[in-house]
Amino acid sequence: MAAGKKAADQGRAPVRLYLVAEAAGPAPVRADKLASLFAVADIAAVLLRIGFAAERDMIATVKQFVPAVQAAEAALLVADYPDIVARSGADGAHLSGIAAMSAALTALKPARIVGAGGLRSRHDAMLAAEAGADYVMFGEPGAEGRRPAFETILERAEWWAELFEIPCVAYAASLDEIAPLCDAGADFIAVGTSVFADPRGAMAALRDVVTILHQSAEVPA
Repeated sequence: MAAGKKAADQGRAPVRLYLVAEAAGPAPVRADKLASLFAVADIAAVLLRIGFAAERDMIATVKQFVPAVQAAEAALLVADYPDIVARSGADGAHLSGIAAMSAALTALKPARIVGAGGLRSRHDAMLAAEAGADYVMFGEPGAEGRRPAFETILERAEWWAELFEIPCVAYAASLDEIAPLCDAGADFIAVGTSVFADPRGAMAALRDVVTILHQSAEVPA
């Protein structure tokens, strides 16, 4: 994952898409369904949430998604289980909290991506960056589905974009949140349930996401 920062006189690099897919639970995303979405969007990374199972089953689940994601030149990240990343062929892991992220660094770096989420404060985000995180994520729901107030997420994204070079991923819980997060300076916009639970289907929802990202990238004359 890579992204440029705002340029002084030429706008900013396009905000890219970070897709969060649930491979477990009552409505799991199938690998073939995920593969079809690359036809309508430039997806930089896919975060796969696989749930807890026997290790061999978790590895097998991730392996189902590897070919489609990597063929599209996107990064496949595994949520919460860094120990299976190498054996599954994934590109990295996304960890929640400083302790979990720090524990994964030795095994995964420098060959693989280590992302940091579950950051409760500005201080946590700075600690993650100093420890070696490849990106920080603001706004993703926690285990109980809760997340900070949207105003707080916007403030964190804007603060980060102004001061730090490490990319910022901002989680949009709805399509309405995407444009404000882009304006705040996020390098990547993460979308998940708002796409996969859309009654029109994930492809239609993702087309709307792409439209919003393109509109946000337009520079006024």
